[in-house]
Amino acid sequence: MVLKHLVYLAALARERHFGRAAAACHVSQATLSEAIRRLEAELGVPLVERGHRYRGLTPEGERALTWAHGILADADGMRADLTAMREGVGGSLRLGAIPTSLPVVSRLTAPLRERHPAVRLAIRSLSSREIERDLHEGALDAGLTYLENEPLRGVRRQPLYDERYLLVAPRASRWAAGASVRWRDAADAALCLLSRDMQNRRIVDALFARAGATPEPAVETNSISTLHAQVRDAGLCAVMADTWLHGFGVPAGMVALPLVEPAAAQAVGLVWRDRDPEPPLVRALIATAREALAPATA
Repeated sequence: MVLKHLVYLAALARERHFGRAAAACHVSQATLSEAIRRLEAELGVPLVERGHRYRGLTPEGERALTWAHGILADADGMRADLTAMREGVGGSLRLGAIPTSLPVVSRLTAPLRERHPAVRLAIRSLSSREIERDLHEGALDAGLTYLENEPLRGVRRQPLYDERYLLVAPRASRWAAGASVRWRDAADAALCLLSRDMQNRRIVDALFARAGATPEPAVETNSISTLHAQVRDAGLCAVMADTWLHGFGVPAGMVALPLVEPAAAQAVGLVWRDRDPEPPLVRALIATAREALAPATA
């Protein structure tokens, strides 16, 4: 089996278009199409639904794609492992992080780079679902995400910290008078919340529901910086993770009050594919995370 044929299959599934897949692989469309046909002949099954344009993979193609992702990841890991034996840990580490964890990422990457200066980092802000998908498809090496709220499959994990929630409000608002705010009371505020495709929002909605309340946000966004701006400029309130405020501080003119009844926290940690051997870059990141951030009880 030719490894590059699996690369072409993965690119076709990702791009969902023969021309774009060929361009991503720096080959002609004819070369990519012929490679897919050869792979089908070698495996003895159709992999791609035939038509005038790309229509998707067959059931056999989907199963083959799962194997291809694993084989390609193992091949990359083998190269990196052998290089590390000769030259030390280096290369590119692709890390996905849920938006609320972004202020924490530098506490992992700074000591990692200090120990291994040859490491290059590509950090992407992604939803928890995107992180899980990209880990399994080989587009990420590791992720920083929620560990307990929604099931994670086929990964190993290292707990790092607990995320807690605060109501951020204009200092002049009525919410600023107390030391904390109950979830059911916060539901009455003019709120800006993260959009429902973000797991943070699904966690927040569940906490409101536990308090017997259903918020009706005035603004929804997938950007935490937009939450800040809406509080600062539009007089809205926002439910935010404490990690973001610890990283960037409470902006002038705002207050941040703990949300209570219920008081709640969500575990956040490092995840990576469940495979042996672990790639050297991932091993280096795990070791750094355990020393830099991992709770003593982990």
